[in-house]
Amino acid sequence: MDSLTHIVLGACMGEAFAGKTLGRKAMLWGAMAQSIPDIDFITSLWMDTSSNLLAHRGFTHSFLFCAIITPLLALLAERLHRPHNINLRKWILFFGGTIFVHIFIDAFNNYGVGWFEPFSHKRISFNAIYVADPLFSLWPAIACIALIYLKRRNPKRKKWWRMGLGISALYLLLCIFNKYKIDTDVKEVLKKQQISYTRYFSTPAPLQNWLWYVVAGNDSGYNVGFRSLLDNKKEISFQYFPRNDSLLQPVNHLEDLQKLIRFSQQFYTVEKWSDTLVFNDLRFGQVIGWQKPREKFVFHYFLQHPQSNALVVQRGRFEGWNWQTAKFMLRRIWGN
Repeated sequence: MDSLTHIVLGACMGEAFAGKTLGRKAMLWGAMAQSIPDIDFITSLWMDTSSNLLAHRGFTHSFLFCAIITPLLALLAERLHRPHNINLRKWILFFGGTIFVHIFIDAFNNYGVGWFEPFSHKRISFNAIYVADPLFSLWPAIACIALIYLKRRNPKRKKWWRMGLGISALYLLLCIFNKYKIDTDVKEVLKKQQISYTRYFSTPAPLQNWLWYVVAGNDSGYNVGFRSLLDNKKEISFQYFPRNDSLLQPVNHLEDLQKLIRFSQQFYTVEKWSDTLVFNDLRFGQVIGWQKPREKFVFHYFLQHPQSNALVVQRGRFEGWNWQTAKFMLRRIWGN
């Protein structure tokens, strides 16, 4: 999830753990613990773009990192807040649980997390919620604001942190159900439209959980389309994109390319834009693809110009968005 969501979730968890004992300091500890796996952003200071793609949400999002950092934070907090009535075991449970929640909910985005690093490079990705979903983040944010202003002994504080964490948890369960419904419908559509595939995934389109982006295909190419939970017809207007592996022959020696293939989990296509080879990671969707089905992909990497690939994951995420685009998206969500 985005950084702000982790901060407000952590603040609510800190309040639940020790708000009465530590006051707002408990919220600060929670916000810090919930954010600490994202310290991997500092790798971008010395790593090239392709290496940083693999480092992000890698070791610092692993169970091993959680096991190492938890007792260190627990010992630090226990010493800083003496005297207090919180034993070391409770501190460990708090920090361990808060950090685990971070790496757990990040696995529901399409980027993937390295739970088993460094022993396995397998990325875990459930593709059930967009990385920034206002309906997931809103409730803990409201609760966090209320907790900042309410006095420590105010009995309403308990109601606010419960609301912040509880509604977000219920919304995540709804997202999981939505994914199940979409996957069931899409696989039925694929069978009906006689589209064969060996690889498949679905993930929400930006900022919501009703319109979904789906990809199905194999080593030859991929069928890309969108489906709303409110669609009545059991059909999808797929666009086919050939993988074009043959275009990679001149650059097969590039280390960047091998890292990108591993990062994409084989969901990629290659295109030639003028004299430049472009690597597309299909998992991050298309730029306003629900409106322009042949639009370019959000993640496009210039293989022969690596210096031009800063912020490659974000490059086209909201390119071309305007009020008309938003209205078109809302109509598409409603099945139009």
